[in-house]
Amino acid sequence: MGQGPNPLINLLPIILIFIIFYFLLIKPQKKQQDLHKKMIASLKKNDEVITAGGIHGTVMNVKDHTVTLKVDDNVKVEVQKNSIATMKRRAGE
Repeated sequence: MGQGPNPLINLLPIILIFIIFYFLLIKPQKKQQDLHKKMIASLKKNDEVITAGGIHGTVMNVKDHTVTLKVDDNVKVEVQKNSIATMKRRAGE
């Protein structure tokens, strides 16, 4: 009686697919989440931001879970910190 193929050889394609998914999908997404958390933690007054809904505003007040944005003269909006998508780049940065 001959021996069958090594079971690890049968699992090798699945292991390779997992490794490829890790480096192409999981690792970059985790890095992006870490950068977003750092950006949220560094918010301060007068930062210009864009929310996930597309609202452009200037940070007027930072609280534990929310941020007050000035979007126009006499118009202030309070939004969740997690809804801040990006910070606008200033000239020279």
